[in-house]
Amino acid sequence: MIAATGLRAEARIATRSPTIKVAVGGGNAERLDRLIRQAIAEGGNAIISFGVAAGLAPELPAGTCLVGFEVVHGGTRRTADPAWASRLKAALAFAESATIAGVDRPLSKPSEKQALHIESAAAAADMESHIVARIAAEHGLPFAVLRVIADPAERQIPPAALAGMRPDGVIDVRAVLASLAGTPSQLPALVRLAADTGRAMAALLRCRDLLGPGFGFRDLG
Repeated sequence: MIAATGLRAEARIATRSPTIKVAVGGGNAERLDRLIRQAIAEGGNAIISFGVAAGLAPELPAGTCLVGFEVVHGGTRRTADPAWASRLKAALAFAESATIAGVDRPLSKPSEKQALHIESAAAAADMESHIVARIAAEHGLPFAVLRVIADPAERQIPPAALAGMRPDGVIDVRAVLASLAGTPSQLPALVRLAADTGRAMAALLRCRDLLGPGFGFRDLG
């Protein structure tokens, strides 16, 4: 199975299972597309979009687990494998069933999140799920989405957090500190975001442990 993530930290959680091959996009759509296709060529037969997400629905706090039954991007809606999504939801009774919006850049402002929520009715957004859905459709493969909200709908993302994103999915601490040094007023927002992200990562790990090595997929679980 292939787990598509944006961050290396998400990939480390996914690869606690030896059956998982990860594709870490680092916010770069072309890189993620290439890595997923490479993993398919090497025998990957199912794809899960796995990691944290930006909250769009105002009632969902950080740490909320979402099982995506549908992915929307640019007016196109693709349905996750129904049986796989249902198994995820059954195993994670606390998770919400949701529509996930794909985005091509981070949503840093609450107004952007609100607008996308109104437009798409999606509960959350990430930069990987729409790529997973598209490639899975092209190859006739099942896909699933498991995401945890890291920044709720009302959260503003400070520039320092965006500056730290590297193409390999590793956080560039020096870039974060440099941005923070230039604008120290970002610090409170950065601390809040770090706390929310920590909560989300803990929830993601819990989901992974509850699902077992196959992430609920019929051929592995």
